[in-house]
Amino acid sequence: MAKSVCIVGAGPSGLVAAKTLLHDAPANSFRVTIFDGQSRIGGLWPTSKEDSGGLMHPLMVTNQSKHTVQFSDLAWRESDPEFPRAWQVGQYLERYRAEYGGVDLKLGHRVIKAELQDGGTWKVQTESSKGSETELFDYLLVATGFFGEPTWPDYLPREADVPIIHSSKYRDLKSLLGTSKRKGSKILVVGGQMSGMETAATIATHLSSAVHSPGEKVIEEPEASSIHHAIQRQSWVFPLFTSPKPASSAPPFLPCDLPSYNLANRPQPLTNSQGHISIESARIFNDIYRSVLGTDQSEFSSDVKVDGDMVSQQPFVAMSSYYMDFVRSGLIKVSSGKMSSISGNVVTLSPTNEQISDVAAVILATGFDPSPSLSFLSNPVLDAISHSPSHPDLPVALSFHGTHHPSLPTLGFVGLYRSPYWGVMEMQARFVAHLWTNPTPSPALQQALAADDSIARTLALRSDPRTSQFPMGDYSFLMQEFARALDIPLSPFSATPPLANGKSMDVLTPARYAVAAAGPGGKVREEVAKNLQLTHDTTMAGLCRARFVAGAVFRSLLGEWRLERDLTSRLPSQPSGRFVGTARFLLREGTADGRPGSHGAGSELGLGLEYLYVEDGTFTARGNPGMSFRATRRYVWRYDEARDRLSVWFARTDDPARADYLFHEVEFLVPATADAVAAAGSTGAAAEAKAADGEKKRGWQARASHLCVDDLYDVGYEFNFRAVNLRDWKLAYSVKGPQKDYTIDGVYRR
Repeated sequence: MAKSVCIVGAGPSGLVAAKTLLHDAPANSFRVTIFDGQSRIGGLWPTSKEDSGGLMHPLMVTNQSKHTVQFSDLAWRESDPEFPRAWQVGQYLERYRAEYGGVDLKLGHRVIKAELQDGGTWKVQTESSKGSETELFDYLLVATGFFGEPTWPDYLPREADVPIIHSSKYRDLKSLLGTSKRKGSKILVVGGQMSGMETAATIATHLSSAVHSPGEKVIEEPEASSIHHAIQRQSWVFPLFTSPKPASSAPPFLPCDLPSYNLANRPQPLTNSQGHISIESARIFNDIYRSVLGTDQSEFSSDVKVDGDMVSQQPFVAMSSYYMDFVRSGLIKVSSGKMSSISGNVVTLSPTNEQISDVAAVILATGFDPSPSLSFLSNPVLDAISHSPSHPDLPVALSFHGTHHPSLPTLGFVGLYRSPYWGVMEMQARFVAHLWTNPTPSPALQQALAADDSIARTLALRSDPRTSQFPMGDYSFLMQEFARALDIPLSPFSATPPLANGKSMDVLTPARYAVAAAGPGGKVREEVAKNLQLTHDTTMAGLCRARFVAGAVFRSLLGEWRLERDLTSRLPSQPSGRFVGTARFLLREGTADGRPGSHGAGSELGLGLEYLYVEDGTFTARGNPGMSFRATRRYVWRYDEARDRLSVWFARTDDPARADYLFHEVEFLVPATADAVAAAGSTGAAAEAKAADGEKKRGWQARASHLCVDDLYDVGYEFNFRAVNLRDWKLAYSVKGPQKDYTIDGVYRR
């Protein structure tokens, strides 16, 4: 007879747990009911662009790509962006639920109490619009997630003379500042980890757009505002795309998680790199991060530099495409300390006692408290799992990587740890299902349980001053350990061109630990194969076909550059000379001006972001220094994410903040190394070595062409990177026509 299971939570962890119990376990093993207090599935993840009432903005971009934010047996569409928006993740979960049905889904039902009965069953009480109901279940599975409630420090007021909100509630400048009676110029973001960096960069993007977009301003005098960011320690800030070859001047780019989870870079079998971080490990990690980023971050500001004693401390990381360049530009100003009080519009930081005056609003990026997610469990059960509200990073101590407690055999957990990975949630669900369906564990599982020290390790880490940022364990190691216990083989990853270590990339994704025999017919195998192929295709496109370079260039242009340009004319009617000045790339929301449908106007991602390019300086004629005058010009630079294409547009003469028509699209040329490797095949190590020197010296080459009436513009670019950031770049024009014959060579430097 099928056993009844109550799953609390219809987010990713609850849905994958239900799918696993119903479709991977032996047929008719379980009857599954999911309860969730929301009116939709998805947990944190909204399922539409308009769903902005939750804890996550529907337009937020994931900080791991679709190759990691996936379950093994449902592929993303090829057309979906590498880093989906939150609402797209919600729709992926809708597809997952529809594909793997059979669950009794009760939305709008909040579990308020779950009591353990004699014999191990669970009496579950729920509340809904119909009132209170009670049901009895054989098993209880907690999938409520780690984001119980936003953390609000006790010493800070809920209301003040200026708006004060949690970062999960920030949506736009108008809703943040529009109701404030006291005007100020500084928006203060408090908190320096993942959400703090992301929030500060988002607000900076909105503020930059408010200043530099055409049309009506969304707030009054946006140009007078700035962002102040209070952090307690420095973090390494990674963009969403990094390179597996950071030493090259023309590095290939991939979604950041593909190089990060390249198993070929780690000795096998894997050991856990997280938890307690020794001084030696900290130095190794900090050195790796510095190499991947190509900087200690001092080039952006001394306030974000990681050096000195910090390299011996456990590293912290954050993800943001634009945070660092906004810091360099001065729009984000970084202060050390935490907010201790607010009086009027003055905030005091401790322990420095720095005062930040003229504050317009405060956003608390102080994380989340997971304990409210467990409020329905009784005190004896909470005591058994060593629940500790005072340790929000490690709120419970559970066996085998957060799945169960030996004293409570009918209670399971999926996804209850900080920064849960979708692959690990899937593995946790398989592990719990295996425990509940096999009275006699397999030899591999018996060995894994006997060697497990997860509870003791968790309790020790609670008081360890050198605990890592994400103490549960590193993703690759956790996947390996679950696979060993469950006898799930690691499927091969198709070969790629070798990297500097001489090895092909070996990218870990959930689909590589698939349960191929599960599911109806061949559907699961088909979805697994799609997932694997999509990841390999993406890897090859980045390594061999210059994909993602346009996006990396676009991201790294933000801010001000020093520009020196030589103009050489072959016609006496046009003087030759030299221009010296600045070029500023001013980030803003994409505008519709001038766009045909082929340039992002019809994309479900919207118009994305663009730059208003403003060039200003002095032109001096060659051989005639008395002939000198100020020169300025404007363009609009756009990046079409769906097409991975960078384009430059003329600005209107009557309204220079608006784009007029297309100047040219930038075509990136595959460098000699990638050409040689592609010609020789994936194992072309000799071709790789032969072209390596040239690749290191030359940056990414790109070209464009534009016919303007009778004048032909041939355009050449060279973009020189230092790891993930542009070091300098060159732009050359050759212009020929009935009345024109000249060349322009410009160099842009920070």
